[in-house]
Amino acid sequence: MIFRLRRKTPRIAVDTWALGSYARNHGIHVYAGKLLTYFREMAESYGVEIMPFVSPCTDNDANRFAPAPGFSPRVTRLLKADRQWRYGGACAISALSGADLVFSPHCTSFYFGQPSVITIHDLIPVLMPFGSRRAASRLQTLLWTAAHFSRAIITDSQHSKEDIMRIYGVPESKISVIHLAYDKEFFNTGPNDAGHLSATKTRLGITRPYVLHTGVIKPNKNLKRLIQAYRMVMGRRSDLEVDLVLVGSLGWEYDDVVAAANDSTAPGRVVMAGPLRHEDMITLLKGAHMVAMPSLYEGFCLPLLESMACGVPTIASNASCLPEISGGVLRYFDPSSVTEMADALEEALSSQELRTELSTRGVQRAADFDWRKCAEQTLSLLARVAGKNGR
Repeated sequence: MIFRLRRKTPRIAVDTWALGSYARNHGIHVYAGKLLTYFREMAESYGVEIMPFVSPCTDNDANRFAPAPGFSPRVTRLLKADRQWRYGGACAISALSGADLVFSPHCTSFYFGQPSVITIHDLIPVLMPFGSRRAASRLQTLLWTAAHFSRAIITDSQHSKEDIMRIYGVPESKISVIHLAYDKEFFNTGPNDAGHLSATKTRLGITRPYVLHTGVIKPNKNLKRLIQAYRMVMGRRSDLEVDLVLVGSLGWEYDDVVAAANDSTAPGRVVMAGPLRHEDMITLLKGAHMVAMPSLYEGFCLPLLESMACGVPTIASNASCLPEISGGVLRYFDPSSVTEMADALEEALSSQELRTELSTRGVQRAADFDWRKCAEQTLSLLARVAGKNGR
């Protein structure tokens, strides 16, 4: 008689730090939440056990996921201790849980000796360091460690992949580009709620058509130059009566943006709306005259895709991954040139024909992106790597 050993189901732990309250206004929170939603649905069919870490002691959205076939949340009190979790705790807990692999949807924790797959969304801490020298060095060390010690790397765009290969010398075969997506239930060309839009505009003091930017206010968003470009257009075109509205929380190094926005001597009017409720933000986005995305660097840029999906005419920087993600269908400008940015704004504001073209082509391009597809590609990679590690 021949006995065959039954191969155990590969166990994949998920580092849920990115689902904490501190990340709620950032794209990493959306990404981690969407992946877990689909992982819970698909894990059994992929022959793996997904083990997201949860803790009733902390405000973490992973706590809302109930167990399901192939999906077994693991309770740990350590998740509430941010520093301990990120600098060794997550690695130790994943090993103690019997995981064959740990997946981190953002490069926030050290993993030494524990097989890992880590998503590196971008290299902003290396290419555009921010904060204190100590904080920047810590983030750079996390990225270096993830690049060199993980079993595989996921990144959001071909541009980010090339950056990782160039800066860290990582072989191309180790990096998988898996595009993010947008929530089609909310970001679409369906009718806007006119009453809700009117109430939101009134509350924010918006009285005219507006150019919109959504996203956390931080240096890579290049918002000081956007304000300068907008002021330039308003100064030379008195017939274009539009406001500039910036929606998003204050991130870091934002003093110059706030000062430029509050300059009452300059032409035009800049409204800093701050962070909004999800439904208010969507209503304001759908009601925008157009959207401007002037980023110097992005790993993917969810707000760009969301505005395109809503059919809002969008212009964008020609830097980093923005032309790649938008498929080359928008009106682009050099983000380092205020004059070129102003020219793009003026051209789009002056031409209904161009805005219609940007809207149509944007919707068509956005349709290529889907969260289920992102989750399937991610889980397929994780299952493959976990299977190898579990042998």
